[in-house]
Parts: sequence; C-alpha cells; structure tokens
Amino acid sequence: MTSSLEQLKATGTTVVCDSGDFATIDKYKPQDATTNPSLILAAAKKPEYAHLIDAAVEYGKKHGKTVEEQTDATLDNLLVQFGKEILKIIPGKVSTEVDARFSFSTEQSVNKALHIIDLYKEIGIDKSRVLIKIASTWEGIKAAEILQSKHGINCNLTLMFSLVQAIAAAEAGAYLISPFVGRILDWYKAANKKEYSAQEDPGVKSVGDIFNYYKKFGYKTIVMGASFRSVGEITELAGCDYLTIAPKLLEELYNSTAEVPKKLDASGASSLDIEKKTYINSESDFRFDFNEQQMAVEKLRDGISGFAHDADTLKAILRKKIEG
Repeated sequence: MTSSLEQLKATGTTVVCDSGDFATIDKYKPQDATTNPSLILAAAKKPEYAHLIDAAVEYGKKHGKTVEEQTDATLDNLLVQFGKEILKIIPGKVSTEVDARFSFSTEQSVNKALHIIDLYKEIGIDKSRVLIKIASTWEGIKAAEILQSKHGINCNLTLMFSLVQAIAAAEAGAYLISPFVGRILDWYKAANKKEYSAQEDPGVKSVGDIFNYYKKFGYKTIVMGASFRSVGEITELAGCDYLTIAPKLLEELYNSTAEVPKKLDASGASSLDIEKKTYINSESDFRFDFNEQQMAVEKLRDGISGFAHDADTLKAILRKKIEG
C-alpha cells in the first residue's frame, strides 16, 4: 500500500523538509526546504559540513575589517551556502532566515534580505528560488510588503501564532506564511495542564482557521503549517497548501501505510460564516488585537529569542574559527 507520506502528497499538500541536513532532504524528496539558525547550527556541528564552514570563514575574512564584521559576513555566507546545496537536491525553493535581532526593524530586515539575495545572485541562484524568512512582527510584515511589492522578492513570514498576524501577512502580499502548530500546543498544554487529541489540538485548529479565512476571501498567500509534535497533527491538516515537516516525523510517515484522508478543502470555505478584518493600514489595530492573545504574544517573544540565541551560538563558533 502507498505510504502515508505519499498519501499526504496526494491530498494536494506540498511537503517541505524542515531540515538543514542534505541527506535527509534527499531521502524524502520534498518540493521545498526550510531552514533557520537552529537547524543550521545542528547541521554545522556535523563533520560532513566542515568544508562549508571553512569556505564561509575564508569568505568572511575577506569581507569585513573587524572580527564582528567578518563573523557577520561568514554567517550570511554560510546560510547561503547551505541554501545552495539544498537547491541542488530539491526542485523548488529554500527559505533563508533574516537575523531574528532585526525582527523589530523594517529597515534592517529589508536591507539584510536584499543582501542575502545578492549573495545568492553572486553564486548564480535566482531570487525566484529563495524565500526570505522573517518573523511575523508588525515590522517584519511591513518588511515583507516592501520586499514583495518593490523588489519582487518572495517572503516566508514565520513565527506565526494568530489569525491577526495571518490577516496582516496576506494583506501585505506575503508569498507564504508559517503558522507554528506544535508551539501553540505546547503553550496550551502548559497553561491548561491537559493533553489534547490531534482532533482538538489548538495548533491544528489555528492553521485550519487561517486556511479557511484565506480561501474564503481569495488570498493567494500559501499556508504552510510548521512546528509539528506528532504525525497526528500533520494528518489532521492533510489538504493544507504546504506542510513543513521535521525528519523524524517524515520518517514515520514514510514507514507508515495508515490512511491519510483530506481534511482541509478550499472548496468548502466559501460557505463558512467568517468575519473579514483588515490591519494593513492600521498598526494600532494590529497591535491591540495581537496583544489580546496571550499565547501568541508569549510564543512570538520566545521564538524570536530562541532563534537569536542559536544565531549567537553559531556566530560564536564561527568567530573562534576566524580568530583561530
């Protein structure tokens, strides 16, 4: 019988690999791949990637006067080198993340994104194969609006935990969003001291609400569920535009033959009673409505801090190599 992974693909869901490990990506044949500093940090500790780090360090030494400038140049180059290798394996796009420390600066996010795209261009990779990954803060969403409309650069708005963020992202014309299923579940489990079945999982419900909102009102932004804790969360979202899945869960789907029926269907969204809202021209409305959602506020903060910390850890490794 067909594997659960192939059945998932047959529901119309595009499978994306949430990894920086090339062998893993090659095994599961995803359309796209997503990376972030945490995933690159994990991969960079493996000996088989030492040559990429060494090459990035040599690049960094030539493109900065101070050690800090060299370290920043090395990290940017390393992210792009990983992206380049991943693009040799997959037919679609790779997501490359803007430094999480720029999450509250539209200008810095745009400048870093343009720099990343220039680095890809230097090695012969067109911007059409890259998604710039930016946190779904107000400033990040406005950065995506500028990058999409003025520069034709496609963006992946990540660390998304609410419909408020999703609506603003769609209005900004973002190519893709990444609502985080598992991290939403983590918060509710801790807050309510209870377990949730896949069917009642609040993270699954959040993505379903975003999917139906987009389909009802005709938004083209791709919904890509992310940050899964179990196969059940994934199969409950079968039919979602994209799902980005970690290697462990891809392996479970790959080895399973359990049935995966389609759960999300765009054709049924038009009849749903959903209120239309707008945020794109009202920062105050966005901030107020977002601030009313404690889970989203806390998880966005935690996510930005976590990505920034892992980027700093990766920079420390690179700094030692530059100085050594």
